[in-house]
Amino acid sequence: MLYIELIKLWDEAVRAIDSRDWLGALTKLNQITEHNCRTMFVVASTHIALGQVDSAIKALDQVIAKDSCLAVGFFQRSAVHMMANRLEEALADCIWAQKFMRENPVIDYKQLGLRYKMYSWQVLYNAAAVHSRLQQWDKAREILTAASQERGAGRSNLIDIALEAISRREVLEPLLVPEGEVFRPRKQEVDQLKPRDFLGEAKVITSLIPNDDFRGFDPLRPQKPGYYEPKVEDGQDSRYLIMKSAYVAKGAGELTVPAGAEVFLYSDDDKDGLAVVISDGKELANGIPHPPALKPPNRPQAPSQRSLERHPSYAGATHTTPPTTGNSTRVPTQQAQTSPQESGSVIVKVHYTYTMALRVPLETSFRDLQDKIAEKLGQPAMNVRLRHRRNGNRALTPLNGDERLDSLEGVAEYGRAQIWCQNEEPLANRAILYQMVALYDYNAQGPEDLEFSEGDTIDILSEVNDEWLEGHVAGNIGIFPRSFAHRDTDSISGASTD
Repeated sequence: MLYIELIKLWDEAVRAIDSRDWLGALTKLNQITEHNCRTMFVVASTHIALGQVDSAIKALDQVIAKDSCLAVGFFQRSAVHMMANRLEEALADCIWAQKFMRENPVIDYKQLGLRYKMYSWQVLYNAAAVHSRLQQWDKAREILTAASQERGAGRSNLIDIALEAISRREVLEPLLVPEGEVFRPRKQEVDQLKPRDFLGEAKVITSLIPNDDFRGFDPLRPQKPGYYEPKVEDGQDSRYLIMKSAYVAKGAGELTVPAGAEVFLYSDDDKDGLAVVISDGKELANGIPHPPALKPPNRPQAPSQRSLERHPSYAGATHTTPPTTGNSTRVPTQQAQTSPQESGSVIVKVHYTYTMALRVPLETSFRDLQDKIAEKLGQPAMNVRLRHRRNGNRALTPLNGDERLDSLEGVAEYGRAQIWCQNEEPLANRAILYQMVALYDYNAQGPEDLEFSEGDTIDILSEVNDEWLEGHVAGNIGIFPRSFAHRDTDSISGASTD
């Protein structure tokens, strides 16, 4: 049982005792699965208040079993034993209580949570009460006389009355811890049960909305009943509106707002037909190229295949734009004159799963370049396929020496060249119809899909339909949308079986 749960139930039980709801307190105490000696004392006190003597004795037995030196536990049990007419057990508990008083005239249990001071004369009084029930009047008078010599509040009157009762041969009633006085949990532990806000309430430091006191993340969402209404000048027709269509800002001071967005209208009397509004900050997505225009209507699989959340062809595709470096980049004439190309070397930037750069002689053949890159990558040269981007073409063309390009002079510009590299495992027992180059990344959405990256060369094995192709990349075979790859029929159509 968690300690915080114990404290919570213990505190609720004590509160019920304070209101004299004994049954409610007992219900809370019974929910505690791991008692300590103090909570068991509370259980015993509750049974005593309900007149359940046997249950109280059992609870006090557990109290003493958990703390065998608790003097007040023996004192309380001696009184309950007298109530049950177990006189020998009661007398033994008085002896143990006196022993664990350790010759102290008083023990204050306030530090343990019990607002009660137990005096040594009270223990002697209970011992005299036991002897009175045993009809041992002389022994009872002797013990009471010794108790009268002890120090403690309330002693004199009660001892005198008891001596008179003994002289009349009357039985003495035992002393108990007062009803309602029980061990209580520490106040600090109870205070920690309350939720505490360590961060405090959010505070608006600055806002575009005048007099904004919103505490959330979106200033145009409901707060109290109704909507937050920014303060406007008298006479202005301000209200909330919904955009029917998107508006893209055309200059400074204008706001881009998507269709369906909620705006607060300040004023619509602008002479140019524009309105002054507050938008909730949602803008049109930008910087991400749109998917290919061609959208296959259905996947060429049975209905049992896993459905996709978005478009069946492009749900897993992330599109990237072609690199901006290459032939479109120009440098000043003075810089071109000091480029490494004139010194007889060229820097080759190789795009792989990571990017690396090599400096090689300008006259390096494609075969030698392939060997150098394969050595850097730790791959067999026969499995490394190189491609480059020709002028005016966004697709990547294989570098195989079939284009009458014997060295890097035909692809390098201003002492630099970009090469895309792909690790290709040989394909056996399948005929390659032709090859295509990936224009975009495509992430597989099922076990039947072929996953590839932009620039990968794809071996086309079959045409599933007008929209889907079966291809091979890096030892993997699967299907993919035709619109994600480009086929240069002039230079690639002649590919055959590896």
